Amino acid sequence: MRNRLNKYNNYTERTDNIMTDRRLLEMAAEAMDNSYSPYSLQKIGAAIECTDGSVFTGCVIENFAIGSTICAEAASLASAVSAGHLAFRRIAIISEGDTYHLPCGNCRQILNEFSPEIEVLCARASDGRYVSYPLAALLPMPLAASAAL
Repeated sequence: MRNRLNKYNNYTERTDNIMTDRRLLEMAAEAMDNSYSPYSLQKIGAAIECTDGSVFTGCVIENFAIGSTICAEAASLASAVSAGHLAFRRIAIISEGDTYHLPCGNCRQILNEFSPEIEVLCARASDGRYVSYPLAALLPMPLAASAAL
């Protein structure tokens, strides 16, 4: 397996096209180490896998004005979209502590905009255990652009 990281260290191009749940969670954990979370003190990382096998990572970036906080899920998705990727297979989210971190409603809606069928993996860094959900189970009635037109 050969990986190539870009200079920002948030993108991995896979040349073998094999990504396991565990490896995606490890990449999310690596991103978690870069979290800026002075207010909640909870580090969170995410890794999103594109349909072509490439992976982009992100971490939580908190702000004193809570509405300005950037979720790890949104950071990884924004990184991928900025690089021209618009279709995703799954996202792995990991957080410190003993509970699973599920995406907030805003992140669920953003994920739905691009990939309604995405799989969401949520892991606890404390023991490495994880659960998996289809996005539709977490967002049963998403807002649809067609309803607004």
